[in-house]
Amino acid sequence: MSSRTRSAAARPVDRGAARRWRGVRRQIDALDISVFEAVANTKSPLLDATMPPLTRAADKSVLWIGVAGLLALTGRPRARRGAARGLVSIAITSLIANQVSKRLHRRPRPSIAQVPAQRLAHRIPTSTSFPSGHSASAMAFAAGIAAEWPALSVPLRALAGLVGFSRVATGAHYPSDVAAGFALGETVAWLTTRLVPAARIDPIEDHLTVRAGDPHRDGEGITLVINPRSGSGRAGKILPDVRRAFPRMRIVELGGPSTGDYGAAIDEAAASSRVLAVAGGDGTVQRAASAAMHAGIPLAVFPAGTFNHFAKDLGMFPLRTAIDAIRAGTVAKVDLGEVNGAVFVNTASIGAYTDFVSIREKYERKIGKPLAAVVAAIRTLGVAKAVRVRVDDLDGEKRDARFSLLFIGNGRYEPRGFAPVHRATLDDGKLDLRVLGVTRIGSRLRVFVDMLTGRIADNRRYQQYSDAEYDLELPDGPYRIARDGELGEEISRLSARVLPRALTVIVPARGRKD
Repeated sequence: MSSRTRSAAARPVDRGAARRWRGVRRQIDALDISVFEAVANTKSPLLDATMPPLTRAADKSVLWIGVAGLLALTGRPRARRGAARGLVSIAITSLIANQVSKRLHRRPRPSIAQVPAQRLAHRIPTSTSFPSGHSASAMAFAAGIAAEWPALSVPLRALAGLVGFSRVATGAHYPSDVAAGFALGETVAWLTTRLVPAARIDPIEDHLTVRAGDPHRDGEGITLVINPRSGSGRAGKILPDVRRAFPRMRIVELGGPSTGDYGAAIDEAAASSRVLAVAGGDGTVQRAASAAMHAGIPLAVFPAGTFNHFAKDLGMFPLRTAIDAIRAGTVAKVDLGEVNGAVFVNTASIGAYTDFVSIREKYERKIGKPLAAVVAAIRTLGVAKAVRVRVDDLDGEKRDARFSLLFIGNGRYEPRGFAPVHRATLDDGKLDLRVLGVTRIGSRLRVFVDMLTGRIADNRRYQQYSDAEYDLELPDGPYRIARDGELGEEISRLSARVLPRALTVIVPARGRKD
């Protein structure tokens, strides 16, 4: 059959498909108009009184900015994360809806002739109708917050649904415009969880053997070492609640005139207590873990840092859960990591991450830790240098490899890639080694794109291993090492091992297995 004959044969099929599609479009338009007219012709003082103020409140996302502000004022970390994710989702969704979709789909607005005058929107839109930007932003915000705080999913999605309905009731949009906006908002919010996974609080009690310990009803025998400035001052804010819960607990505030060296103060507290409690950032928790291990006493972790990785993985989050666990006194044993003789509770690394920490610390006092982290990430991407690592291959020969970032986790982290969020357990006897080789600008850009799209685990420059110990030479050293986000000494050899079940910790009593 000639190409002309094949083309002629395909043409009726194409025309038939086009006719069917036009038919579907006509049916959707007819349904849209029918539903719109039904709402417009409904005589309802309730709709007249509530729909215009609601749609007006959502103009320029004022309603959602207000909700985000209220969530941020609660001081709860997941509320703040949810507010930030929701606002970022709105920004992306609004850009797509207003600057892309509305330019591609030149759908006219519905006729407002049948809408009661008292129900009309205060500001009649002049842009094209598809999709509804208000609806898209509303659902993006609700879904973004729900990713971090699922309990708010129903009320916020219900409020977003009412905002979408208000756009139909006030004559601004057809129902399909609203449906498309909802779909766009949900999609963008979901994509943000691919780029930056939602923090997952997954207590290790489901996997860990938890046993009964000594109850601590009033805090007698417990010393709390606290760094009040940790978490942008969040640590200091928990003190009133802790004092009310444990009136006989001894409290040592680090950084005060009487504490002197942090390490010495923590060691002294451990030596004179039956339980050592800690509230602060990762560095403070790491130092307290080391002191508790050497003193042979349990460690109780209060969630008071910026991210509270260790507290969350222990299930000691939020604060009320930690207080209840300490009162119950139930304990478990967990692993610690050790690099060159110094312990860590979460991670240790060399390469680009130490550059990141150094740059962040330089700016965080001036512009705050979150913004300093953004600046540090951008600068690190441009200046990161490769680290040469020498290892023994299977034949016993020395082999060199170059990496820009080397990460060691205490326990196996999830998900794969360089955005690890949580650990399912802390007693698996393994160290999680992840390396990323990025030496040229082109490969850095590829890695950056893969990180944004959640595909870094499939990048050939990324490798992941799990073992109890590692011994690596660093021929071009020394390099600075970072443990739990704190810069440490310079090293030319990296000897890492797991210390199995070396630390006794207080954990929540629910789900006990003994």
